Amino acid sequence: MTGLQGAVVIVTGGASGQGLAATRLFAERGSTVVIADWNRTGAEEAAAKLTADGTPALGIQVDVSDEAAVAAMVDATMDRFGRIDVLFNNAGVGFSARSRYAMASVVDTPAEDWDAILAINLKGPALCCKHVLPIMATQGRGAVVNNASINGLVAMPGADAYTAAKGGLVALTRVLAADWGPRGVRVNCICPGGVDTPMISEILHADGGREAAAAGNPLGRVARPDEIASVAVFLASDAASYVNGVILPVDGGHTAL
Repeated sequence: MTGLQGAVVIVTGGASGQGLAATRLFAERGSTVVIADWNRTGAEEAAAKLTADGTPALGIQVDVSDEAAVAAMVDATMDRFGRIDVLFNNAGVGFSARSRYAMASVVDTPAEDWDAILAINLKGPALCCKHVLPIMATQGRGAVVNNASINGLVAMPGADAYTAAKGGLVALTRVLAADWGPRGVRVNCICPGGVDTPMISEILHADGGREAAAAGNPLGRVARPDEIASVAVFLASDAASYVNGVILPVDGGHTAL
């Protein structure tokens, strides 16, 4: 793919799952990669692995819901590499037996969990855009890819806060594409279906879990992380230079039914 050789890419939530897969794919295409994650050790280890393989990389701890932390992440990237060409807003919380947050109806979701889920899944990408978009506009070009979910497009009963946050990210993508396209910045969004990542590993490995997760999917399975990451990399590349404001399901056909 064109336009990624030498590009400086920030991947939030880059220490595992779809984010980690994306860092590797960007590195394969010659990009410089900033791996930002709440897990400092994971981010630094992933960056060290890329560096050892010859890719300029930086691991940074960040809580995307904390504006000061996001600003520090952006400042560190600019101090080290001098530009930002791609932002992959991938960090998020969702379905996991290890999640500290309730995935429930609006009636049963504690207010503090509602706030936390929206802070990470919606406010976080907004804060990253707030601090990155002006830099890209000054450069005259840039690409943002937001990672939402098919649950931002169709209802997921019993996960009201998560669905609301991902639907908000879909809407945010559209308005940012309209606002920043004239300044040379493209903003697009991917909406994955079920993906075999640590976030849902407990669900997939439970009895019948993988079959339940794939139910209703024409391809009959969940995605690999690299199958989602490769679409994000495409949207960030010059191969998608006329793609802006697109909300793209990557779900094996689930939302086609």
